[in-house]
Amino acid sequence: MIRARLACVAIVAAIASSAPVSTIPTISPGGAATVRVAEGGNLQLALTNARPGDVIELASGATFTGNFTLPRKDDTSAVIIVRTGLAGGTAVGRVTPAQAAAFAKLRSPNGQPALQTAPGSHHWRLEFLEVIGSGSGDLVALGDGSSAQNSTAAAPHDLVIDRCYIHGDARGVKRCVALNSASTVISNSHISDCRAAGADAQAIAGWNGPGPFSIANNYLEGAGENVLFGGADPAIRDLVPTDIIIRGNLIAKPTSWRGGPWQVKNLLELKNARRVTIDQNTLENNWEAAQSGFAVLITVRNQDGHCPWCQVEQVTFTGNILRHSAAGVEILGFDDSNPSLQTRDIVIRNNLFSDINPQAWGGSGYAFLLLGGPRDVVIDHNTLIQENASGIVQVEGPPIMGLVFTNNIARQGAYGVIGSDHAPGNDTLSAFFPAALFTRNVIAEADPRQYPSGNLFPSASDFRAQFTSYDGGTFTLTPKSPWRGAGTDHQDLGATIPVAPDPSTRPRGVSR
Repeated sequence: MIRARLACVAIVAAIASSAPVSTIPTISPGGAATVRVAEGGNLQLALTNARPGDVIELASGATFTGNFTLPRKDDTSAVIIVRTGLAGGTAVGRVTPAQAAAFAKLRSPNGQPALQTAPGSHHWRLEFLEVIGSGSGDLVALGDGSSAQNSTAAAPHDLVIDRCYIHGDARGVKRCVALNSASTVISNSHISDCRAAGADAQAIAGWNGPGPFSIANNYLEGAGENVLFGGADPAIRDLVPTDIIIRGNLIAKPTSWRGGPWQVKNLLELKNARRVTIDQNTLENNWEAAQSGFAVLITVRNQDGHCPWCQVEQVTFTGNILRHSAAGVEILGFDDSNPSLQTRDIVIRNNLFSDINPQAWGGSGYAFLLLGGPRDVVIDHNTLIQENASGIVQVEGPPIMGLVFTNNIARQGAYGVIGSDHAPGNDTLSAFFPAALFTRNVIAEADPRQYPSGNLFPSASDFRAQFTSYDGGTFTLTPKSPWRGAGTDHQDLGATIPVAPDPSTRPRGVSR
């Protein structure tokens, strides 16, 4: 009976498209089938008729034009969509556009998604596919960001995009992947040309899906925000996207976009998110344009006024390289336009910030901007290479309880640690950070009288001398540096990230 059913699927598909759509060369003992779809075949029919556990193989290099929907199935065995011969393929690592030349291609003929999910669909896996389109909407829509998806039961789940190339065409596309689902993985993929003139564009954005989400080992390129959670009010009441892992990605903007028509804001932004791990990523190339140039925003927003439960909390930003940017990380305690919950429990540890330089990228060059009273912020063991910067920390708004600022390496810049209407250093610390732990930091070129005891204040030349090759962009400590083992935890001061030299870390206009 199983073999007869699958043969019928192939015949119906061939008749519908007047092309040799599908063949069924193998059927597993458990009844799963391999359904091959040739170029010109009826892909949607194959998706509709697929049974859990089936593999849908698309002809290598073939183009399938349409707005395809992943329907809901009754079982929990994944349906795999892959180009011919690669189901469960052995290729490892992040794919490149060059490798994608042999991938099957899904192309949207209009501004609608090339691929979207039906309500409640689940257990779909996409591998070795190229997805192409343009327009002011979503290219791949996992879940529904509108009021039609108003319960977690309606959210698609158990979805995987692995080793795919997803991109806008020459005209760009507003959003490459809309992530409004549950239990979703995006891995080893190349997502690019997500750009729009006069509007925000993202490589990945989610606001109406509960999570968990894993975004791992991808190249992510977006003009507005490369990665965004929040930005629109969820239609699911009390929803906060939760359990988000962003690990091992290259999150970047091409410098060729600078001065172009695309609306550029930041590299990663959290407006409504809980339990987020941002780990071992490289984030690079962000300049002052539609925003002031901070690369990472942890800024709670009740965007449209209907989400008073919106919150950003329990975020760890660790082991990252953030470079070539106008400024570093901005943290906002409460939405300053609509009611929200408080941003809290933020840990920024063991990161290298380099080429934070307003002469090269615009902006202020501050490593951190703290606004609106976030709570329990830990900034620990970071190496901050800023040139021509206004300072290290700028703060405005109510006092911030629970600040820990320890074991960091930085230069004073113009103002060091400064709050509005207060002097740098101790005056700002006492006014804005009551009972803060502020110790074992290197603040080069600062006046020791302005800061608490227990910190280090080398000259600019001594500061540069502690690194393996400051001018060459290698910011590991020399073997004999006195900063080795000098932390509150007896570890080296600053970050301990193994990283190759970055000769472009010192662009034009760098001060000595």
